Amino acid sequence: MKIGAYHSHLNGWEWLKVRRPGMWEEIEGIIAAIDAEAARTKESREKTMMGRMLYSPDDLNARFHAGFTAAGWKVSYATYYMTADYELVRATVTEPPEEQRRQILAAGKVPIYSYNQTDFVKDRVAVEVQFGKYSFIAYDLFVKHMAFFVGDVIDLGIEILPTKAMQSQMSSGPGYYEHALYSIVRQGRGVPAVPLVLVGIEAATTPSLEEVAAEEGGVAMDRHEEP
Repeated sequence: MKIGAYHSHLNGWEWLKVRRPGMWEEIEGIIAAIDAEAARTKESREKTMMGRMLYSPDDLNARFHAGFTAAGWKVSYATYYMTADYELVRATVTEPPEEQRRQILAAGKVPIYSYNQTDFVKDRVAVEVQFGKYSFIAYDLFVKHMAFFVGDVIDLGIEILPTKAMQSQMSSGPGYYEHALYSIVRQGRGVPAVPLVLVGIEAATTPSLEEVAAEEGGVAMDRHEEP
């Protein structure tokens, strides 16, 4: 596979190149080593592409997991305690979990335990590989990476997802790079308030978006329908 596009949010890519020399190249190598065609194992049952063999999100995830794990990346958890008291949440949100719990109890409230899990963490850099629906991507970008950043677990988050060209060769549902990029830009320069690198990946044989649009008559790429 290959990186088709990437976006540096709040100088995330620049930080990575300076503060973690060699890590970007390591990630490029992990992606390049994945044989996407071997993960083209899902037979479509959708009317528009019935019987067509598509990329399997499960197979792709398994291959990414193997690649990152072999390179020393590990699953990580960020735990925290919550309460319904807004002011108490504001006062404790940046505290360590046990201090959050202590303050919530001291205020006579019941601490509610929760956690976030990220796919891979190494040297305070988190990587999420996402082939799920767009709601999962939004959660990664605007909640999960932020939780790890505020919890002082990471300094940078990396979100890896398919480009639109590759997503067109998957079953309907998975989000894609261009949509996530639009969402980040729409929120304004400082949101989310955590340095990120958004990475769009595709197979080595993935046609360009222009070729995909031409093959599909441009319909899937340029709909002008009322909401």
